[in-house]
Amino acid sequence: QVQLVESGGGSVQAGGSLRLSCSASGGTFSSYGMGWFRQAPGKEREFVAAVRWGSGFTNYADSVKGRFTISRDNAKNTVYLQMNSLKPEDTAVYYCAARSRLSTYARLESYDYWGQGTQVTVSS
Repeated sequence: QVQLVESGGGSVQAGGSLRLSCSASGGTFSSYGMGWFRQAPGKEREFVAAVRWGSGFTNYADSVKGRFTISRDNAKNTVYLQMNSLKPEDTAVYYCAARSRLSTYARLESYDYWGQGTQVTVSS
């Protein structure tokens, strides 16, 4: 049973930074890539960023380009999301997810495993 555990959430003022981590464990973990999604109160879960384990190729939502950076440590089965220049509209629960095959990286349905989420709150 694959488990994804996020950490690093918290509260920060606008303009500040946070780094989220997502560690994968359990069973035989074989994943094509990882993604970060977020869900604000009353809104649908939305794509934030994705990375492929092998190539390291990354994709970002337009709303976070230039501010957020996704990276991975293959040896540790860990993915990071460095968030800089945070804005109040970045406030949400952030989820990491793993997909086991080539698929559309921004779609929730492409991901097989999900973490429990970590809260990020940005105050103005």
